[in-house]
Amino acid sequence: MEETISLKELMYTLRKRMSLIVLITVAAMVVSGAVSFFVLTPIYQSTTQLLVNQAKSDQPIYNPAEIQTNLQLINTYNQIVTSPFILDKVIDELELESTASQLKEKITVQSAKESQVVEVTVQDPNPKKAADIANKVASVFESEIVNLMKVDNVNILAKAEVGEKASPVKPKPLLNIAIAFMVGAMVGVGLAFLLEYLDNTIKTPEDIERMLELPVLGAIATFEDQKLERPAREGRNTRIRSETIG
Repeated sequence: MEETISLKELMYTLRKRMSLIVLITVAAMVVSGAVSFFVLTPIYQSTTQLLVNQAKSDQPIYNPAEIQTNLQLINTYNQIVTSPFILDKVIDELELESTASQLKEKITVQSAKESQVVEVTVQDPNPKKAADIANKVASVFESEIVNLMKVDNVNILAKAEVGEKASPVKPKPLLNIAIAFMVGAMVGVGLAFLLEYLDNTIKTPEDIERMLELPVLGAIATFEDQKLERPAREGRNTRIRSETIG
C-alpha cells in the first residue's frame, strides 16, 4: 500500500516543528549579521576610465575603420594593464608592500561591448588607497603603452575620486542576512520533515491506522485531573479524622 502525504499532514508537521524552524532561521540570521558587521573587513572600490582613441587632429573625428582597430586592441590592453610590467612600476611609485600578483587580485579591468572606454576598478580596505592605485595604474599604463605598442592612443577619461561618505561595496550585511534567512528557513523545514520521517513512535489512533493498517476499536482516556485531585481529597479526609479523634 503506497503512502500518500496530504497537505494537511504537511501543515501539521510544520506547525509541530515551528519552534525548531524559527530557532534555526533566527540563529542563521544572527550569525550572518555578526559575521558581516564584526568579522568581515569592509572593502571599498574606486574606478578610473581610459579612452582608447587613435584619432589625430588631421583625421576625421569618426573613422569606422580606426574605431574597429581600437576595439580589437582593447583585449590586448586589458591584459597589459594587469601585467607585472605595469604593476611593478605602480608598486615602486606608491611604495606598496605587496607583489604584482597580490596587487593584480585587487584590480578588475573591463570594457563594455563595442565600447572604446576601459574601466580599471580597484578594491581595497582603504578607500583612499584604492583610488590612488586606480589612478596610478591608469597613468603608468598611459605613459608606458607608447613604448610597448608604439602608438599613443590611450587617454585618461575620468580619474578615481574618494567621496566624503565612501561606503564599502562588500560585505553587504542586509543582503547576507536575507540570504541567511532563506537558507535557515529551508534548512529548518528540511530538518523538520526529516525528524518527522525518522519518528516511528505511535501517538494518535490515526498513527495506528496508518502504520499498522489496523482498525481502532476503542481508546482509553487518561484521567490526569483525577490523579491530581486524589491526593487533595485524601489530605482533607485525614484532617477530618484527626479532628474527630481530638
